[in-house]
Amino acid sequence: MLPKLNFDSLDQRHEFKTFSKNVKRALLSHKAPVLHSLHLIVHLHLCNSMNTAKLIGIAFACNLRKLVLEVDGGRFSIPESLYNCETLDTLELKYSILMDVPSSICLKSLRTLHLHYVDFKDNESALNLLSGCPNLENLVVHRYPFSSVKTYTIAVSSLKRLTIYTSSTVDPRAGYVINSPSLTYLKIVGQIGFCLIENVPELVEASMIVSSQIINKNLPESLTSVKRLFLEFSPLMIKFPAGSIFYQLVYLELLTHEAECLNLLTLMLNSSPKLQILKLLSPKYQSWKKDVVGKWNKPKIVPECLLFHLETFMWKGYEWKRNDETEVAKYILSNTNRLKRATFFSKPISSEERVKMVKNLNSVVRALNSCQLLIK
Repeated sequence: MLPKLNFDSLDQRHEFKTFSKNVKRALLSHKAPVLHSLHLIVHLHLCNSMNTAKLIGIAFACNLRKLVLEVDGGRFSIPESLYNCETLDTLELKYSILMDVPSSICLKSLRTLHLHYVDFKDNESALNLLSGCPNLENLVVHRYPFSSVKTYTIAVSSLKRLTIYTSSTVDPRAGYVINSPSLTYLKIVGQIGFCLIENVPELVEASMIVSSQIINKNLPESLTSVKRLFLEFSPLMIKFPAGSIFYQLVYLELLTHEAECLNLLTLMLNSSPKLQILKLLSPKYQSWKKDVVGKWNKPKIVPECLLFHLETFMWKGYEWKRNDETEVAKYILSNTNRLKRATFFSKPISSEERVKMVKNLNSVVRALNSCQLLIK
């Protein structure tokens, strides 16, 4: 009657060929009307592909709602029975798994799908998988570095949350085409060749932490509906149109991991007239911070968000001795009318240096906004 079952073949590695028999016996003895979760960790030298496929089939007969399958020690091909399970709500597939997905796939109850380094036989298999999940809402992809799929097309009308992770070993020519009109949350992390976001009118929150050779030049226009945004990439990778485009944006986090990112800040301030919360995140140790690299291009006119909307400003990893960062901080503090709190997190400094930094920043805070300045 247990609602959740977990099995790991390594737990019985000293009893050769007993794992599949014991799991089969447990599943056949399950009498509850629904098996809510099955977590199966299989090492193929202890439980071969044929027996693993049989165990999955038996689990489906128990009206399984969630399956987590981890495979190691070889390449496991998903059995056809998985592609037509009517009760499955959540599916997580991990590691040495190959998916050869037929066009007849129908996972009508599936809401959540996690693919961790899973490979597909071809592009058609990847397309078939997503098209066969008409009610999918949450998709998480840890991309297999040597995948045969170069262009990963994600076109799911019901999808609400999409998270993509890639590694530095992924083919730099590989990328994504995203066409999901119901999407409200998007996160992309890692190295990608390109990213084409075509149709995401409902997008509310996005996190883009990417390095790329070729990224969508019109990326900003694809994210115009967002209210919360986290960015980490060089402004040289994208093309900003003239004027304000992020009319809904109220929360922005920007990782200043290279000097050029401060100029991305300028672009974002100019493009986000309703911005209320601004957070800058600087890694504690960066080689580019040792020397002044370039000059910050401050806005030609004071951005609308600073004059009328910005209320919270935070900078983690602030280097108060760097001219460019000091210039940015002073510019924001001296041009905001509604700022309520400004918090600076700096590396450990002496009390004398702290007094000097506070005095330096306080000297430009506008008296009319009653800003609370905090140094941590």
